[in-house]
Amino acid sequence: MERSLTLELVRVTEAAAVASGRWMGFGKKDEADEAATSAMRKVFDTIPMRGTVVIGEGEMDEAPMLYIGERLGLGYLPEVDVAVDPLEGTNIVAKGTWNALAVVAVAERGNLLHAPDMYMEKIAVGPRAVGHIDIDAPVEDNLKSTARALGKDVNDLVAVILDRPRHEKLIEDVRKTGARIKLISDGDVAAAINTAFSDTGVDILLGSGGAPEGVLSAVALKCLGGEIQGRLLPEDEQQAERCRQMGIEDPSQVLHMNDLVKGEDAIFAATGVTDGELLKGVRYKGSHATTHSVVMRAATGTVRFIDGKHRLDKNSLFSL
Repeated sequence: MERSLTLELVRVTEAAAVASGRWMGFGKKDEADEAATSAMRKVFDTIPMRGTVVIGEGEMDEAPMLYIGERLGLGYLPEVDVAVDPLEGTNIVAKGTWNALAVVAVAERGNLLHAPDMYMEKIAVGPRAVGHIDIDAPVEDNLKSTARALGKDVNDLVAVILDRPRHEKLIEDVRKTGARIKLISDGDVAAAINTAFSDTGVDILLGSGGAPEGVLSAVALKCLGGEIQGRLLPEDEQQAERCRQMGIEDPSQVLHMNDLVKGEDAIFAATGVTDGELLKGVRYKGSHATTHSVVMRAATGTVRFIDGKHRLDKNSLFSL
């Protein structure tokens, strides 16, 4: 893939973030999602690539979305797979809380998991704990192994888990080990990325969330040298059959990093919509907006944080 594609993708996430950030705190998640999706689609169509969405968020809740199979870009090389979540954390924006992101990831054609929007069981850690997790192992074993890798006691660990009724037993099991827990309402892409940065205070991600978010997290952690394992959780035979139609013969198989994102190269970009541990949210003042983004590339291991200043009256988000 061309090096210039990394900055082109930041344009995409910046536009989605600025468009959706205006809805912060209004309690209108669908409107925020629609704004992000429309802006993202518009900028994608200015980028020199031939992209195909292979996994995207929005099907499960019938939200505005870039749909699986949609073609993006100007229509010429490079040919890439696209994983996308125009607004990761629609409820976060609606409520004005932490860690909403506009997110996109690309890899060479055929290298990202092609799967429906469904739930996925996940476990993720940063670089220092790679090789020390097993999605099939008991929670206690994973926490002890991660603690050893990080040079900590188990009661020093922080596990981040989506606050959902389905996680009641998981939360109980973590508490029994003495590890601390950070419950989040939404936003497990940010949570997975945070495991790779020591100053965020997060050590391990546990539990189930969306499959698109799992693939996006995998690309980010591949760039950062971390690890994620997943398992799709089809709710019925219809969902299982759709997995098989997309090339996943055994929907219950453990998905390792190379199953989620193959090859040596991939690019991940995210822009903060609301404030988080890693990225600041969008700031507006009259005809100006400022953004805070991160873009990473697996082939080089480069991670760039980008502060953007945008003249909205000049429509700079769509032309830079």
